[in-house]
Amino acid sequence: MHHTIEVKDLYFSYPDGHPALNAVNLYISPGEKVALVGPNGAGKSTLILHLNGILHDRGEVFVCGKPVEKETLGEVRASVGLVFQDPDDQLFSPTVFEDVAFGPLYMGMSEREVRRSVECSLQAVDMDGFEGRVSHHLSNGEKKRVAIATVLAMDPEILVLDEPTSGLDPRSRRGLINLLRDLPQTMLVSTHDIRMVSELFERTIVIDGGEVVFDGLTKDLLSDATFLEEHGLEAP
Repeated sequence: MHHTIEVKDLYFSYPDGHPALNAVNLYISPGEKVALVGPNGAGKSTLILHLNGILHDRGEVFVCGKPVEKETLGEVRASVGLVFQDPDDQLFSPTVFEDVAFGPLYMGMSEREVRRSVECSLQAVDMDGFEGRVSHHLSNGEKKRVAIATVLAMDPEILVLDEPTSGLDPRSRRGLINLLRDLPQTMLVSTHDIRMVSELFERTIVIDGGEVVFDGLTKDLLSDATFLEEHGLEAP
């Protein structure tokens, strides 16, 4: 049984020489939902960008058993749906339908398949009926949902989300948490929202200073107030 995501001895330094990741090792099993937490600048976003080959330095990353390298990028990016922190980085078409249809069209689906894919993806995020709306006129919470739908439309095995609840009002946040709970995909979610972590994820990985400092049960992490404080995390 291969792990859905496997990271081995991953190092990354920015062009100015500043090290962002230092010997990171982790794996995520099929169907697992895992939180990735840590202070700002800890390396969370840098790590995420390795999972679909946007960044690469030293070390190995495997997605669904395949090494992430130049030759496999197409397959890897079809397997990993990456949802950015700012939905405006993901939504650029005139309408919601066109935004969600972009990936399936790019993958060469027929018009009928594209329509079906858009319909299913918007239903999955509770946004059916929004096809004709202008993405940029939606609320922040609605935009986040549509951004997730654009990724779901490509039927990825894995969802990787960067700060999904940031900038959401309490009601939108609650809706998004319920949505993530119901989605069947393997999931890695980078977040500062410790309350969401406590509700949604059995396992949490803490990264600080580019190193994994904790990888285990969320309840063990949240019961250690000293450790949380040392790594700039607030107890929920």
